[in-house]
Formats: sequence, structure tokens, C-alpha cells
Amino acid sequence: MNLSDINWELEAAGSWPLPIKIAAGALVCVLVTAGWVYYDTIDQLDELEKTELKEQELRKTFEFKQIKAVNLDDYRNQLKQIEASLGDMIRQMPTKAEVANLLVDISQTGLASGLEFKLFKPGTDIRKDFYSELPINIKVVGLYEELGLFVSGLAALPRIVTVHNVAITPKKDSKAMEMTAVVKTYNEGVEKPQSKPKKRKKR
Repeated sequence: MNLSDINWELEAAGSWPLPIKIAAGALVCVLVTAGWVYYDTIDQLDELEKTELKEQELRKTFEFKQIKAVNLDDYRNQLKQIEASLGDMIRQMPTKAEVANLLVDISQTGLASGLEFKLFKPGTDIRKDFYSELPINIKVVGLYEELGLFVSGLAALPRIVTVHNVAITPKKDSKAMEMTAVVKTYNEGVEKPQSKPKKRKKR
């Protein structure tokens, strides 16, 4: 078969030899398939990939929510325990009327431990989320054991008292030690709004 003798015009395709017809048909099929894949299937594959990614995200979200749903009773019990603990802590906070007595209790605890107060300076209330914090700057002098008794005594008070910024330095020519610290106590700090006096109606 001499290829130069073949009329390659499409109108004469019917007269092409059988192998040429088969090759031309296969080429057309390849081109049509490639065009179909390019113009239609690629977009579908991209959409399929996005859908699969979204499915994975939804699956993870579902599994996370399922775990939370399974542990819902445990979460509720934990919430009740937290609320109960918070209630206990709030009940241990002195009211504003009790703060003055608590300051006396703190100083009496120090004196009962054998300490000498060099400074006892209450600061101003610091407002927090649902409570107020009252810092008290103190400086005391005493033996190491007396300092320990003082801190233990503060922890044993019926109201919440915490000790911060502790610094202990030895006194020269003495077994005594000087401790500076910030003692903090807390109260709910919620003031009831005062009702405005009613205006009398003019007659």
C-alpha cells in the first residue's frame, strides 16, 4: 500500500484502505474522549474532590458532636460540681460588712504567732468578674517558725485569704527574719442598686 496514492480528503474517506479507516476511527475516538474529559469530566472530578473533603469535615464534626452527646451526662455532672465548688467559695468570701472584722483577724493571727507588725496597709478594692479583691501590704518580723505559724493561721481562717509576693530576709545580728508580702482577701463585691426616691406628684 502506497500512502502517496491515497486521497486524503475527508470526502474520499470511504475509499481509504481498511487499516487507515481503523486508525482514523481510533484517532477520532481518542480526540472525542479527550474533549469530553477536558470539558466535562475534569470539572466533575474537581467537584468530587471538594465533596469528599466536605464529607471528611462533616464526618469529623459529627464524630466530635457524637462524643459530646455521649458524654453529655458527665459534662452536666461536672458543671454541677463546678457550680457547687463556686458556691462554696463564694460563701467563704466575706461580705463588705465583714471585711473590717477579717482585717482584725489577720492582724490578730500575726500577733498570736508572735510576730511584730512593721506595716499593715490595706489597699483599694480591685474589681474582678464576680468578686472584688482586697490586697493588704504587710511587713512582719519574727522567727522562721513564727512566720510559718502565721501563714498556716491565715489558711485556717474561715474566709478565703491568700498570700502573694512573699520575700523573707534575715535580720542582722538576730535570729529574727523580716517578711514582706501581699495578703489578699475577697468578697462578692456586688452592690445592690439604690432605688431612686419617688418624686411626689405636684398637686
